[in-house]
Amino acid sequence: MTNLFLDALAGKTGSRPPFWFMRQAGRYLPEYREIRAQANGFLDLCYTPDRAARVTLQPIERFQADAAILFSDILVIPHAMGQTVDFVEGTGPKLDPIQTTQDLLALDPGKILEKLAPVFETVRLARAELPDEVALIGFSGAPWTVATYMIEGGSTRDFNTVKSWAISNRQEFAIMLDLLVESTAMYLKAQIDAGAQALQIFDTWASAVPASDFGDWVINPTARIVSAVKEHAPEVPIIGFARGIGSRLPDYIRGTGIDAVGLDSSISLVEAANDIQPICPVQGNLDPAYLLSGGAEMERAVTDVLEALSGGPFVFNLAHGINKETPPAHVERLAEIVKNWDSSA
Repeated sequence: MTNLFLDALAGKTGSRPPFWFMRQAGRYLPEYREIRAQANGFLDLCYTPDRAARVTLQPIERFQADAAILFSDILVIPHAMGQTVDFVEGTGPKLDPIQTTQDLLALDPGKILEKLAPVFETVRLARAELPDEVALIGFSGAPWTVATYMIEGGSTRDFNTVKSWAISNRQEFAIMLDLLVESTAMYLKAQIDAGAQALQIFDTWASAVPASDFGDWVINPTARIVSAVKEHAPEVPIIGFARGIGSRLPDYIRGTGIDAVGLDSSISLVEAANDIQPICPVQGNLDPAYLLSGGAEMERAVTDVLEALSGGPFVFNLAHGINKETPPAHVERLAEIVKNWDSSA
């Protein structure tokens, strides 16, 4: 059975591009909200394998996407290392921030596999229910992005606290990145062992890193994770998604050793086709605002992406996650357009 998604990540061009959507399992779906209401908080949902697996599968059942992505969160890593993590409805993640060397040394990656066993069970359950032609994607956050939450204590718009802390405490910040590299590599390898067939590393806040520190804070930690995972399972492709880094993408691709790259909406289609796709398969990059709006403008934008990129190795996706207010009918229409696309036309 052909797996269009894995073929695309291997550099092949099929009859049509495969598709999946970042944040395809979530609050815009009524069936997700029904299961979410049964859980005792967001982390409880992530750590309840039968519910998390069901949520993972919902977009496949509704939209027939070519890949499912594990339902979890990037902050399960600091939670498993002992940092207090909570998700406040309407506010987002709240963590007891790392402020001192003592806070940092209190983190323990030694029990990662034990504490995240429910996540691996979710992978096993989801993979068992998926048809062979649908791939299962595991994921993690990149060390820099996860560190921003750990030091800021939650989401931030200016990243002043994390950047100031990292610059003023370079040795301690290097230790934190080392801990995150070690724990993330273990986490991803265990996802593969449980049944994940591809991985995505989310560096959502990579654009906040100063150019002078980009190698040390973004490229090198990710490269170490990729190397460790490839040593364990060389056949499993890894997608890197470093949002907002623009002209640094070629350096990021080559420096990290990723197999494919996710594109945000700041990358023009001409740049994607001419400068990025010749280096590796690309994934993206419809702005989620078009999906939220729907209609003729969405269809035009979708066609533009398909025309520009489907001639080479390409996975259709969004430039970031689905907005929670998006009507499911818009997603259904988008899926229909991609499924009916003929790359040879």
